[in-house]
Amino acid sequence: MAHSTHGRHRAPGRHNPVSELSVIASRAGVTGAKASAVLAASGGLVAAFALPASAAPDSAKDVQAAAPVTPAAAPAAPAISAPAVSAPVKAEAVGVSGVTAVAKPKPKPKPKPKPVVREETSEGRRVAAAERTSTRTAPKASRSTTRTSVNTNVAQSSSQIVNIARGLLGIAYVYGGSTPAGFDCSGFTQYVYRKAGISIPRTASAQQREGTRVSTPKPGDLVFYGSPAWHVGIYTGGDMMIDSPRPGKYSSERNMFGTPTEFRRY
Repeated sequence: MAHSTHGRHRAPGRHNPVSELSVIASRAGVTGAKASAVLAASGGLVAAFALPASAAPDSAKDVQAAAPVTPAAAPAAPAISAPAVSAPVKAEAVGVSGVTAVAKPKPKPKPKPKPVVREETSEGRRVAAAERTSTRTAPKASRSTTRTSVNTNVAQSSSQIVNIARGLLGIAYVYGGSTPAGFDCSGFTQYVYRKAGISIPRTASAQQREGTRVSTPKPGDLVFYGSPAWHVGIYTGGDMMIDSPRPGKYSSERNMFGTPTEFRRY
């Protein structure tokens, strides 16, 4: 006997995709706290759904609560604007005004030392040594720089010998000289005395021996240095004498240097 099996049919009704999804999820034993479905509004198709592993929604209210929440837009960052760049302020000049710099004057060059003239005679050496000693205690003697052979514009003295000697100032020293072309010390005194009509020896030591020693000299007497004498001049009064000093010098009237040894008269 043939039996016919009748299939179970679903009662006809309107298809609801959301209800169908809920049934499928309950049959599959899926429990979750949240289910979401996105339906396409135009075709009614289900785009996607997701069920997290928590309690399933109990009602439509839970479904709405479980729907994803769109995060609020982050507040816009405040607009920051840079301050306008101000023009640079011109700094006030600092300094000294009204003052003009003056260059420091260069120091004057030091005068070069004069070369030392080597004395040519023992007489000249003794005169130079005595003069160096006398400068420590006596003022410097005035020396004539005239280079003429005869000087006629001179002060007159009561002594003829002094007047003749003053007329021969400025003649260069020459060793062994006894004329206006050049004199040494004793050649000068001999020439002056000869002009006055008095004959005396040629050398200083000989003139010292022949003259008469005096303690109070008068203008025209001879003044001697050393014994025997190594230098002689003509006394003109006070602290002065006329002589022909040494090489490089000229006959002149000047202060007596040092301390004379003695005075002698003819």
